[in-house]
Amino acid sequence: MAGVDEVEVVVAHSERATLRVGDVFLKVDADQARMDIEVAAMAMAPVPTPEILWHKPPALALAPLSGTALGRLGEPSTASPAAWAAAGAALRKLHDAPLPPWPGKTREEITARLDTECAWLIENAVLPADLVTRNREIADAALRPWIPVFTHGDLQISHVFTEGDEVTGILDWSEASQGDAMSDIATLTLGHEDRLADLVSGYGTGADLGVVRAWWSLRSLLASRWLIEHGFDPDSPGCEFDVLRSRM
Repeated sequence: MAGVDEVEVVVAHSERATLRVGDVFLKVDADQARMDIEVAAMAMAPVPTPEILWHKPPALALAPLSGTALGRLGEPSTASPAAWAAAGAALRKLHDAPLPPWPGKTREEITARLDTECAWLIENAVLPADLVTRNREIADAALRPWIPVFTHGDLQISHVFTEGDEVTGILDWSEASQGDAMSDIATLTLGHEDRLADLVSGYGTGADLGVVRAWWSLRSLLASRWLIEHGFDPDSPGCEFDVLRSRM
């Protein structure tokens, strides 16, 4: 990386940071176990992932992906329906793959955390109580028994790269685990409800759209406090608070 003119901060908060140094993405994570999961998950995943250039804890160097992100939360996606279908097909391939050996969060753990986050949102007057209560009711549909699959765990729209209507890579595997397939579909389409049909056309059978919609509420409720405390704004147009309001 000699001769680099500048270092670009891609994203940074108290837990981890991603920097672009020339043509290399450098991830620094305070949690070694989380980084170990990321490395292991990328090795196991049957979908395109970034090339690992080197791994020296607490840093991980990755080669850039070709193409562009499928979109950004809060902005309309300009990707074609075929690109969204390709993302759905890649996601189905991941969900059909052998399970990673480490478990994910149980329904009981998710339910307990959801109740804690809802209470915090109400007690601190972050959102109106009726808005939180209504979305908590909707989220119940996601808290049903599920057959675990290999999930990405944080499949934000900006983590999927496409080029020529093909997926060129999927980023950020630190939350990968055994989990609910519908949570990945929901995370990828959060704030982009109009693209759900395109995604499912590539994913194929087995997508429960009612559960996906429940996960939109669940994920938005779970994420809000973390976003606020780490310097992000869930009340930006098209983001988590708008998702919650749309459920009303």
